[in-house]
Amino acid sequence: MKPKITLKDIAKELDVSISTVSKALKNSPEISKDTKDKIKAFAKFYNYRPNNIALSLKNKRTKNIGVVIPDIVHHFFTTVFRGIEKYANQKGYNVIVCISDESFDKEVINMEMLANGSIDGFILSLSAETQLKNDFTHLRELIGQGIPVVLFDRVTSEIDCDKVILNDKEIAFEATQHFINSGASKIALVTTENYFNVSEYRRDGYLSALSKNNIAVDDNLILTLPYNMENDSLIRDFFKRHKIDAVLCVNEIFAVQCMNIIKELGFEVPDDISIIAFTNGMLSKYSHPSLSTVAQHGDIMGERAAQMLIRRMESLEEEEPFKTEIINATLIKRGSTIN
Repeated sequence: MKPKITLKDIAKELDVSISTVSKALKNSPEISKDTKDKIKAFAKFYNYRPNNIALSLKNKRTKNIGVVIPDIVHHFFTTVFRGIEKYANQKGYNVIVCISDESFDKEVINMEMLANGSIDGFILSLSAETQLKNDFTHLRELIGQGIPVVLFDRVTSEIDCDKVILNDKEIAFEATQHFINSGASKIALVTTENYFNVSEYRRDGYLSALSKNNIAVDDNLILTLPYNMENDSLIRDFFKRHKIDAVLCVNEIFAVQCMNIIKELGFEVPDDISIIAFTNGMLSKYSHPSLSTVAQHGDIMGERAAQMLIRRMESLEEEEPFKTEIINATLIKRGSTIN
């Protein structure tokens, strides 16, 4: 008995794209006769059968959208979900949300679970482990089967699909420049591992602002924190060892941790050390002093992601070009910076 094969298997064996295989099996005029004949012969020999799940999604609308987010701790992801749900509901769609908990396996399992005929398309932000592994096979297979996907915030250039991102580099530059304009020169960055693409862009903006202002980059002032560990001891040691007068944090939780430890060590915020954090959440508004933040406008990002997905699901154009939309963040100045 011949093993069951997929579009991906055929594409790999014949050294063509999944899209080419899919079009050839649908007798698309875009594919040459020789290529179509070769692909159809191979598929027939190995008893290839179209994925029934994908067919049910294409031929029978469920009016459901699957959303996979890395966690619900960060305020940003909850606001994105609200934006998705609000727009989708207005258009008559329901939203089913799953949490990957930053796990590659859970991301894959969640998407497989939803792709059983119960949803029409996906909106997701990549988990930490997916970015670390750099493995996007599950996304390629879904897209190859005709299931539309929109990535937001944490995206990858390796997947051709619609995307919604923040102007991370530009807003990190603006935040760092604000510190410099206020007289700071020993500016720290508290960030995550560089496989998080958003953190890498924010680091680039930070470094660019230092360079533009002829401030030497001190790698000792860049603290990289694991996303899945208690970080208090690392943060405490960092501020004990280095003279710092401002700190840019790539998320709100890091910023609140830093501010508590800074005050515990006897420093005043913002008189001794100023702080700006990404994510304009509840922690920022009600901390003492209140945190200056980068507002990421997650509700707008979610709304745009839902717009892009629904437009693609309802479009009659088979090959409509993929788009990347950039949301412009806003720097909100509060009590943790010298304005």
